[in-house]
Amino acid sequence: MAVEHHSAEMKLQEAVQQLRDQGVRITPQRQAVLAYLIEADTHPTADEIYKALSPKFDSMSVATIYNNLKVFKECGLVSELTYGDAASRYDFETANHYHVICTSCGKITDFQYPRLDEVEQIAQHLSGHKITHHRMEIYGICPECTKKEER
Repeated sequence: MAVEHHSAEMKLQEAVQQLRDQGVRITPQRQAVLAYLIEADTHPTADEIYKALSPKFDSMSVATIYNNLKVFKECGLVSELTYGDAASRYDFETANHYHVICTSCGKITDFQYPRLDEVEQIAQHLSGHKITHHRMEIYGICPECTKKEER
């Protein structure tokens, strides 16, 4: 457990340094939102982040959360996951991972896989597009929902 905490702390310090390098002012609220995203494995919505952090910060609003998420997104630290009409979820950027989404409860689970750079190269060659990035999603029913269905 101590190793995971150290890893999260290192990720936070690296992210803070990246923000500073890009001229972003580091506020306690900004640091709290970033730390929450790094430690969360639930891909939280802005509202979930607000509910978790607002008791610690009297002046925090949902708008504060959205503004910070926008800054983090622009700096390349987080990605916004949009699926249909559901609220966007936010993911701290880590390399080489994709998502499996439960079609029953909406839970998003990360899985590691080597980046599909070859697919991007083939897509660029065949389409003539200048490929900038890709996103892969796999859908299914999570173990918890499967157990509920079996009852």
